[in-house]
Amino acid sequence: MVEFPGKQWKDYELLDSGCGEKLERFGSVVMARPEPKALWGRSMPEAEWRRLAHFSFKLASAQNAGRDAGKGGKSAGSGAIEDRGTWERHKKADDQWYIRYAEQPDGPQFRLRLGLTAFKHVGVFPEQAPNWEFIYRQVKRLEGAAPATQAQAGTRPKVLNLFAYTGGASLAAKAAGADVTHLDSIKQVVTWARGNMEASGLDGIRWIVEDAMKFVQREERRGNLYDGIILDPPAYGHGPNGEKWKLDDSLFGLLKSVSHILKPQNSFMVLNLYSNGYSAALGETLVREAFGVTEGLTSGELALNDRFGKVLPLSIYVRLER
Repeated sequence: MVEFPGKQWKDYELLDSGCGEKLERFGSVVMARPEPKALWGRSMPEAEWRRLAHFSFKLASAQNAGRDAGKGGKSAGSGAIEDRGTWERHKKADDQWYIRYAEQPDGPQFRLRLGLTAFKHVGVFPEQAPNWEFIYRQVKRLEGAAPATQAQAGTRPKVLNLFAYTGGASLAAKAAGADVTHLDSIKQVVTWARGNMEASGLDGIRWIVEDAMKFVQREERRGNLYDGIILDPPAYGHGPNGEKWKLDDSLFGLLKSVSHILKPQNSFMVLNLYSNGYSAALGETLVREAFGVTEGLTSGELALNDRFGKVLPLSIYVRLER
C-alpha cells in the first residue's frame, strides 16, 4: 500500500517534481531541493520553478548530485555527506519559520519549526504524516483499551521514539495523550524538538540524548516495557560517544531487543526506513522474524503526490498492531 499526507494538511504541498529535484511549499515558503528519485521530467518549466522558489539547494558537488544515502544522520548536525551543500536565496524570506500540522479536529495538531541547515533537510519529512496519524490513532486506541483501574489512576500509554529527529512522531503521540520518551543522539536536534513541543502548547516529553541501541538494551535489562515504540533509523550514524551505527549490520539486533521491551498485548510498533534497496517486503520479514509474529503486520510505502499526479516514493514502513 502507498500512503500520502492527507489533504487536511494545508501547510505543505509538493508542487512539482522531476529532473532530480522537488519543488515544495512549506507554509508560505517555496523551495527547490535535490531528489534523486525524481527520475522523470518537470511538469512546469524550469523558469516557473525559479519564479516560485524562495530558496533552492545546491549539493556541494555535481558528483554528489546522483548519490543519496537516504536520511543518513538525518539531523541538523549530522546529515549524510551526500546531502551537504548550500542554499541560494531568490526572494526575501526568513531562514527559520513555523508550519502547522494539521487542521482536522479528530487528529494530531502541532507546530514545527523549519530552518535552513548545512544539509538539504529543513526539519521535517512531510511524507511521514501517515505515520503520525497512525501513532495518534494507536495511542487513542490504547487509552480506550486500558483497564478501568489504570484509567482511574491516570496512567497513560508509554511511547518510545527512537532516532526521533525534530519530533513529529513524538508530538503526534503526545497530542493523543501518551507519556513520551524522545531519543536522538544529537543534542541540538533534541533541543529543536523541545522547541517544537513548546511551540505546540504541549509539555512533559522526556528528552534523552543517547545511542539508541545502548538505551534499548538497558531498558531490556531493567525490564521496562512500552505500549508503543517508533523507529526511524538512518543508513549510517553515530551515537553521542562515537558509537557506530550501520543499518545493515545493526537493524535486526535492535529489533530483537525492541521486541523485548514492547508489551505483548495492547501495543504497537512503527518502523520507517529510507535506505535505498530496502523494500516493504524486506522490512516486514525483518519485523516478523525479530518479533516472532505472523499477525497484526502491515507494510507499504510513504510517498508524496505532486500537483500533476506524479507519485514520488520516499520511504517504506512496517507497522505492528496488537
